[in-house]
Amino acid sequence: MREVMLAKSAGFCYGVRRAVELARRTAEGGGNCWMLGDLIHNRFVVEDLARRGIRKTADSALLGPDDIVIIRSHGELKSVLDALEQRGVRCVNATCPNVIRIQRLVAQAEAEGRQPVIIGEAAHPEVAGIASWCLSPLVFDGPESVQAWLDTPESKREIPMTVVAQTTCIRELFESSWKIIKKECTNVKIFDTICDATHKRQSEAAEIASQVDVMVVVGDRKSANTKHLTEICMQSCSRVLQIEAADELSADDFNGCSVAGLTAGASTPAGIIKEVYATMSEEIKAAEGKEESFEELLNQSFKTLNNGDRVTGIVTAITPTEVQVDVGAKQAAYIKLSELTDDPTVKPEDVVHVGDEIETWVVRVNDVEGYAELSKKRLDAAKVWENIEQAVEEKTVLDGTVTEENKGGIVVSVKGVRVFVPASQSGQPRGADLSAMKGQKVQLRITEVNRARRRVVGSIRSVTDEARRAAQEEIWSNIEVGKHYTGTVKSMTSYGVFVDIGGVDGMVHISELSWSRIKTPSEVCKVGDTMEVYVISFDPEKRKISLGVKDHSVDPWQVFMDRYSVGDVANVRIVKLMTFGAFAEVVPGVDGLIHISQIADRRIEKPEDVLSEGQMVDAKITAIDEEKKKISLSIRALLTPAAEEVPAEEEASAEE
Repeated sequence: MREVMLAKSAGFCYGVRRAVELARRTAEGGGNCWMLGDLIHNRFVVEDLARRGIRKTADSALLGPDDIVIIRSHGELKSVLDALEQRGVRCVNATCPNVIRIQRLVAQAEAEGRQPVIIGEAAHPEVAGIASWCLSPLVFDGPESVQAWLDTPESKREIPMTVVAQTTCIRELFESSWKIIKKECTNVKIFDTICDATHKRQSEAAEIASQVDVMVVVGDRKSANTKHLTEICMQSCSRVLQIEAADELSADDFNGCSVAGLTAGASTPAGIIKEVYATMSEEIKAAEGKEESFEELLNQSFKTLNNGDRVTGIVTAITPTEVQVDVGAKQAAYIKLSELTDDPTVKPEDVVHVGDEIETWVVRVNDVEGYAELSKKRLDAAKVWENIEQAVEEKTVLDGTVTEENKGGIVVSVKGVRVFVPASQSGQPRGADLSAMKGQKVQLRITEVNRARRRVVGSIRSVTDEARRAAQEEIWSNIEVGKHYTGTVKSMTSYGVFVDIGGVDGMVHISELSWSRIKTPSEVCKVGDTMEVYVISFDPEKRKISLGVKDHSVDPWQVFMDRYSVGDVANVRIVKLMTFGAFAEVVPGVDGLIHISQIADRRIEKPEDVLSEGQMVDAKITAIDEEKKKISLSIRALLTPAAEEVPAEEEASAEE
């Protein structure tokens, strides 16, 4: 054996390292310290913590106010945490921030009426803990169990689902599982909650295993992520050894081996990895003439930070003045509050939470003092400009808010970037008061960007015109006689009104506006009114539509006949004055004639001497011609009961 390839990511992940450090610091403070089960899945670490005074119990009910409980990195059942809090037991929460995030996701999903789905090992304490944060989770260990559930009558494909993964889940299992769910179910939200460190460790292990003769995986046999590493390595290497310590190795394990690989689970201490590495390397020291120190190998796993780099990390702590972030580097990284957000009134916890993954910009690296300053605000600003520039290329529609009227146009704020929109591109008519748009939410396209001069030009009109064209095509492709629309009165003429029915204007003739006799459309509507209309006819070539408002399913004459009979008195409206009398509306759409002789109890020269158009008067119905749909009315009959009434034939001849 000439070489040992050590995985750079082998050993403690951030969550495990944090849990162990919290436990050790707690033990240093004294008191009755307990852990509920193994803090992490490694017997050597658990034994070390026991020597430091941290005892283990499986029965949380035995603990009281004088005890301190360190919650393990995998998390705990919510019912257990609630019970400890009720009894006043002090808890030091060493749960991995990534696990806490998943707990929040399933709780939020259930609160929103979604079905939480967890891909992982149901018996694993992490999965059991996550499942306890919702009432009825579905837990699947892989695509086979997902498909088996979908094939049962109990499966409900139509309900909204939120899918998460155990942090140490094998990525292939998770992806194949959620792809089946997404294909079969109608409303699915998927959160990739596999720990980034786990994914890197698994990918690196697979790569090394494909290049070696023997692959050694170090970790506790109860560790799920160690078991998964072994399974992944076995796909690429025929000889894979899973061990807990170096004393499990023998020379026979490496017979005929020229290159060996070494990786370790997330709960494996560096000291054990070093001991295993030394044992494996013993046979090649002489041939190689040198040995790369374990510390150097571990240092290679750390990220190198440079000013201006973009880095992604996990929020580990939040104080009133800064946010601490683990970016996988030797330096301690943090974001000052002034570099977190532009809003001085915002608290750090309003922006991020412990366990959140956050992308930042490296502002300054101080290797001497061992820290790095980060900025979320600067990265967000850079991303906005990148998005703006990309929006020009892709002609993306963006949302913004009009903030002010400017010379020749308006200014729209798009994610904090000032976008100038010329008046001609504002979507408003020429000469319109653009100041009225201030505060409005608008959609626009970016037409020009000059990042150096921080100049951005946009167009609202291109979006509204496109939307209008699309709406017009939709109208014309689906229009048919009799179809009803809700429209808006756009303009008025003496002969009718034009109504916008969704991007297309149709004409409602004055005769179709009302059953009542009207002289101008303004008597029944005004510009801006909402109007229920239906299609009377249309001409696709000339792009003309004739609309109606009157409900022709209702017969005004039948309404009149159902309501009145000869001898009844009706309150009528004078609608037209003639030389021989006056026409009065009895019900909308039905007029009757008051002969000049029946207007007053005296002789008059002309009807306008007594009546005026629009006047409301009481009149007696003296005759009804059902065949010709004509009505005779008399005011005089109500003034002089004994007065002679003119026969209907005389009134009809006078009308003619």
